Amino acid sequence: MSWPALNILRTLVIGVGLCWSIAFVVFALHYELQLYADGAMFSYAVAVQDVWAFHWQNISPRVSVFFLTLLPAELYVGLTGDPCNGIRLYGFLFYIAPLLTLTGTFAADRSRSRIIFTYACCSTALLCPMVFGFPTEMWLAHALFWPTLACSQYARRTSGGTALVLVMMITLVLSHEGALVLAFAIVSTLALRGLRDAFFRRAVGALFAALTVWVAVKTIFPPDDYFADVLMRAALNFFDLTVFQISIVLLLVAALVSYVLIYFGLSRLVPGKTYLYATATTVMALAIYWLWFDHALHASNRYYLRTALVLVTPLLGIAAGLYAMRADGLTLPTPSLERLLTKLTSSGAVQATIGAFLLVTVVHAVETAKFVVAWEHYKSTLAALATGSASDPALGDPRFVSSDRIGPDLNRLSWNSTTPYLSVITANLVPNRLVVDPAANYYWLSCETAAANYRAVRPIPEATRSLVRIYACLHR
Repeated sequence: MSWPALNILRTLVIGVGLCWSIAFVVFALHYELQLYADGAMFSYAVAVQDVWAFHWQNISPRVSVFFLTLLPAELYVGLTGDPCNGIRLYGFLFYIAPLLTLTGTFAADRSRSRIIFTYACCSTALLCPMVFGFPTEMWLAHALFWPTLACSQYARRTSGGTALVLVMMITLVLSHEGALVLAFAIVSTLALRGLRDAFFRRAVGALFAALTVWVAVKTIFPPDDYFADVLMRAALNFFDLTVFQISIVLLLVAALVSYVLIYFGLSRLVPGKTYLYATATTVMALAIYWLWFDHALHASNRYYLRTALVLVTPLLGIAAGLYAMRADGLTLPTPSLERLLTKLTSSGAVQATIGAFLLVTVVHAVETAKFVVAWEHYKSTLAALATGSASDPALGDPRFVSSDRIGPDLNRLSWNSTTPYLSVITANLVPNRLVVDPAANYYWLSCETAAANYRAVRPIPEATRSLVRIYACLHR
């Protein structure tokens, strides 16, 4: 084993993971990414102080996200009468999650060399940039997974330690239905210690309690008929592997396959530095692609790649658990696992991994930059339409205007069901027109809910809420 190479990889992974977790907050607040896609609806709900009634009552099993990000922002609006900063607070609380939970994982991880923390940074660097910008609740589930794993593995066997594991497990399970997979993965990592292990039994008890709470919440707060059908269709499509047949995944696969081929081609010519030359060559090929051939934009597909968080995060968690067991001197379940882990930390394997990790980081950085720049242009164009005088009465009201007036290139950033709410916010909450996507086939608000909010006292002008009410009553 080459400890210097392994230390380089560990330092690189931790550094990149922490840099991404900081960049998420900085970029999200600067570019107002809390407004992207579903985030426009969530942000508008914060501004009018009706998050639960608008949507969260229909997705009650994700109540952790409500309490940790949306409710504090809504309370801020109620206390200050400042909806704009309330929306920013929501964005801050949502996108700070990876940084806060990495900090928590570092504190809870007592494995040698803090292996679980290292894997948490790796997962943050590899997976989170693919969904960054889309306000999926799996963002928070992924963030909560790692400190929950560390606490389950290392929290002391005291009443306080048990309470901590229980609270973390419940919070994780109530972040997203996909978090159930993550919770079972945590218990699986402890099952590797043996079914009689005290930490395993504690985790099983915590998971059972969390599932009981999950069932109770889901039973007490069921979705209405409209959303129940939508949620069922979304659940059936969640694990559709065709979601990976998209530009960003194909680009990553092409880059990594090219890297491997170049690596083996150069292995005899420049031994010891093969990974450096292979990485540099692949990066140059990527640069040529981006400069002369690339027309893709990784935008709406960020939503569908939440599936990757559910599928890949448990695998990284199990790997972290195995290496932590090994580092702690515990016996692995089989000798073959010991041999496999040893091979994966050999000098050649570690060097090859360094190059692959750098390549993925470069791809994520460039694709994120492309996304946020395009998003900024889209927002300004939508704001101009919302504050302008163009009108398309055929949409149902003279104060409505079609988003089709925006060019197809920028409309790749659109999310048709939330375009009206985004137009309100980009017009500083006083739009002259409500921008409506004629292709929309999903409507967040019922007429009754929108009318109730219109009648309530809110810091948002009545005229603005009247537009939203009219739009809702036309469709539900």
